[in-house]
Amino acid sequence: TSTALTRTDVRPNAMPSHTVLYVRRDAALHRHSGMVYCRANKRACEGIRIKVVEIPAMTRRTLLATSLGAAAAAALNAAPADNTRLPIKKAVGWGMLPPDLSELDKFKLTKDCGFQEMECQTTPDRAKAEELLAASRETGIRIHSVMNMDHWKYPLSSSDHSVVDKSIAGMETSLHNAKLWGADTVLLVPGVVNPETSYEQCYERSRANIFKLIPLAKQLGVVIAVEEVWNKFLVSPVDYARYIDSFGSPQIKAYFDVGNVVLYGYPQQWIRTLGPRIAKLHIKDFYFRKGETKWVNLGEGDIKWNAIYSALADVGYRGSATLEVAGGGADYLKDVSARFERILSGGEQVAAG
Repeated sequence: TSTALTRTDVRPNAMPSHTVLYVRRDAALHRHSGMVYCRANKRACEGIRIKVVEIPAMTRRTLLATSLGAAAAAALNAAPADNTRLPIKKAVGWGMLPPDLSELDKFKLTKDCGFQEMECQTTPDRAKAEELLAASRETGIRIHSVMNMDHWKYPLSSSDHSVVDKSIAGMETSLHNAKLWGADTVLLVPGVVNPETSYEQCYERSRANIFKLIPLAKQLGVVIAVEEVWNKFLVSPVDYARYIDSFGSPQIKAYFDVGNVVLYGYPQQWIRTLGPRIAKLHIKDFYFRKGETKWVNLGEGDIKWNAIYSALADVGYRGSATLEVAGGGADYLKDVSARFERILSGGEQVAAG
């Protein structure tokens, strides 16, 4: 085994010939010469105790059938053998709900359709914000996140200080909304790369302005969750992770959108790279075949949901996931909720029928 590991042989009475293995979720597991071991670089393993006991040589199928195999399955990029439902709360996006309903009826519909939480939009009107809070309390549907609304029109990456001031003001409103509603995150698109704003400028300006928001976020106990979108920025999981890490603050995390990266990446890989940086998830599907690209209902696109399931299990994600698909009435929302449930349960078939 690697010299980076601290190895202690342990032979419990219950399993004298089996392995007791404690590894980081993102460590790589290998089978070699009849044993299971963990290999990681020295720096990554500092302070981590790895306990390994040799086991008889096994085939992969036999290994996965054992209790050890079940524990190692996630690191082998396989879904848990029993397809345990992921401990993730289902949320609906405010824009998916029928616009003609009252605020209270929107929350009631959300509950009737099998959702546990909701993501609401920035609400400057205090009376309207209080109305949403009352509907949340009456129905038991938690507002878990705030969708900031000004970051596209007024990007933090702008060279115009008046634009940035409006963007920061919008974020401050969103953060106060979150505090009022009991939400723990505000979604933020950090900036936009365009002919007027280079990647480097977007990086530097957005960071400088987000730093200004951290004191308020900390005071209110809210996380600013940066989302990757089609803004030509944060276009790789490594870049995304480094950007989040550059703040050195628990108030800045990732709001990972599964569907936004499928044109140029594999969302399951992004999930594993981002790992504990992920505060929240957006869930949607995307179809891109025969020159046609379009957003579609869950299970009707090209996202490999079993791979997403396995990746989320690997990193131990236990938060909220908000659907971001087309809206509709009760029957449609119940169907979407059922599809979502099948994804979270590791089902082979997401769409019914």
